[in-house]
Amino acid sequence: MTKTEAARRPRNPRKTSSASSAPARPARRPASSKTETPYHHGALREALLQAAERVLEREGLAGLTLRAVAREAGVSHAAPTHHFGDLTGLVSELAAIGFRQFNAAMVSACDAAATALERLLARPKAYVAYAQAHPGMYGLMFRTERLDYSRPSLHEAAEASFAGLANAIGAMRQEQISEDALTLNQGAAIARAWSMVHGFTMLLLDGRLEDILERLPEGTTAEQLFETMLMSPMSGKLPGP
Repeated sequence: MTKTEAARRPRNPRKTSSASSAPARPARRPASSKTETPYHHGALREALLQAAERVLEREGLAGLTLRAVAREAGVSHAAPTHHFGDLTGLVSELAAIGFRQFNAAMVSACDAAATALERLLARPKAYVAYAQAHPGMYGLMFRTERLDYSRPSLHEAAEASFAGLANAIGAMRQEQISEDALTLNQGAAIARAWSMVHGFTMLLLDGRLEDILERLPEGTTAEQLFETMLMSPMSGKLPGP
């Protein structure tokens, strides 16, 4: 062995530096990563809307705030503002989702109907069923003072809902109904149908039908009551002056 080689060898090969012998420690995550959820680019907006829907159904409209949504999604408080501007923007986009779900539920129910009678009842029954399954979302969809209908997504979804109602009434009347121009009779027919279904839904959600149901034969359900209403138009004359 040459002197050069001996000089290069460590005097005690058993002793190595602590830096080389100690296993490498994993790098610590930033403290914020424990509370914030990583999202791929473009997915955060959808995650915020999903979080908003959960908050809405759990805590109601009064509990739906930008901070509550950010906390539910596990992101910074600035994230909802960045994507929606303000609370009106957020709830308007959320209501648009509600209308799309609402419309899809009624279309699906009509498509599944096997008979003419089932098709007649499918849309209003799906209307009530959606409200029962999503009471928070349903309530938001008709809180016009909280929504910005100039937002394209909400405007289009709400218009699609009205078009579905107008088409259903047109089919019952066996006539084509334009969404832009209605005759008085057409408007009355649409308003009458909507008033009955929406009114029944609100009374049901508020528990205001219990008094009637308790007076009916034992075992009668709200759905049976509603179906009978749909099948039995009001009879009798309006009270005179």
